[in-house]
Amino acid sequence: MRTRALATTTIGLATTLALTLSGCSLSGGSDKATSKGSDQVVLVTHDSFTLPKELKSEFEKTSGYRLVIRQSGDAGALTNKLVLTKDDPTGDVSFGVDNTFASRALGAGVFADYTPKDLPDGAARYDLPGDGGKRLTPVDNGNVCVNVDTTWFDAHHIAPPATLDDLVEPAYKGLFVTPGATTSSPGLAFLLTTIAKYGDAWPDYWKKLLANGTSVVNGWEDAYTVDFTQGGGKGSRPIVLSYDSSPAFTVAGRSSTTKALLDTCFTQVEYAGVLAGAKNVKGAQALVDFLVSPQVQAALPGAMYVFPVEKDLPLPASWAKYAVQPMKPWTVAPEEIDAHRDEWLRTWSDLVSQ
Repeated sequence: MRTRALATTTIGLATTLALTLSGCSLSGGSDKATSKGSDQVVLVTHDSFTLPKELKSEFEKTSGYRLVIRQSGDAGALTNKLVLTKDDPTGDVSFGVDNTFASRALGAGVFADYTPKDLPDGAARYDLPGDGGKRLTPVDNGNVCVNVDTTWFDAHHIAPPATLDDLVEPAYKGLFVTPGATTSSPGLAFLLTTIAKYGDAWPDYWKKLLANGTSVVNGWEDAYTVDFTQGGGKGSRPIVLSYDSSPAFTVAGRSSTTKALLDTCFTQVEYAGVLAGAKNVKGAQALVDFLVSPQVQAALPGAMYVFPVEKDLPLPASWAKYAVQPMKPWTVAPEEIDAHRDEWLRTWSDLVSQ
């Protein structure tokens, strides 16, 4: 099951929370530790980052650096921490800042210039506008989408929803659960989806959504594994906010029991970059290179349930059949997100609390 969204934290409205999050390391040490020389490289990342042991060993063997991993909440908390510690970074390199937060990190001067020489074919299409891969290197991508339990709708002889408009129809009253926009990165992505779709009228859409019995919970794990009918908790709601890859993990027999609604998706891209002020710049550059290497790109679907940025890379059989990506996902320009994020979150919070 999807792991990259399990960690949740308050986003935008409480940036200082990021400083209180505890970190951990595969090599030991406290969260305040940084590289104490050229023998190790410190990666600051989100809680859902995972690298197969054999790949971690391969990096350490080929680069000569010991990899230390420090985890800092989800993408929002990670970005907040990087900004707040930019003058005294807690590591050398970061992975996990996504396109919804990248403009804030870049504007604060968190990252130094570095572009790998051997980028995967197709990676450039995920470059951030205004950066062009100069500081942030795209590593993976995926889409936050509404998912439905197809078996539930079949059993109840109800046609499942297909669009955002459908979610406010009486037929789906009390059936949808989503993580909150202020408490999870996929929840924020869904808010941005509605903003992209409805423009300035997005608050009116959310009023209808909430009036139709939509449940807003803390994080993705609460929504999917507790409230969703196909989750481990066998909940009561057959519509959930999840990912385009989720149906590849609900395969029973020869078919999947869930489906992503491809008209409801918002693209997330995760980036890696060398931190300005890094103590081990060469080690940081070596790790960015490694994250876009063929072996790591090939491991991403199984390790973190995301799509590699390398074009036409073979995917697991279940992904090729069930993890269908949208042709035209919703998007919001990074600079627009940066300019209005806090305002949108305040408005959203007021709506949900009514």
